Amino acid sequence: MFRIRKEFHFSASHQLDHLPADHQCARLHGHNYIVVVELAAETLNEDGFVRDYHDLKPLKTYIDDHFDHRHLNDVMDGPSTAENMALHFYKWCHARWPETSAVLVSETPKTWAEYRP
Repeated sequence: MFRIRKEFHFSASHQLDHLPADHQCARLHGHNYIVVVELAAETLNEDGFVRDYHDLKPLKTYIDDHFDHRHLNDVMDGPSTAENMALHFYKWCHARWPETSAVLVSETPKTWAEYRP
């Protein structure tokens, strides 16, 4: 199995209102997010790629237009957790690139959430 990954960055704020008031994530705060999309294939295409990295540029545009420097509570359906964001980006990518196999979302250098069907 061949796998490729591409990393995207954005900054945004969010607040998890459903948590207890003394939980740090219940307060308005922000993160410098990293989104990593992974694509996999058993064979390479005629150009020798799983997919050309350049083909993934629409994800950068989507992130820049809808997530970068936004309040995620205003753009996400449901709680703006890293887990929900990983699922959201997975669905968006898989609809365009069926070979999407996973999406990882990081809120900090030490925290990651992954969606992999």
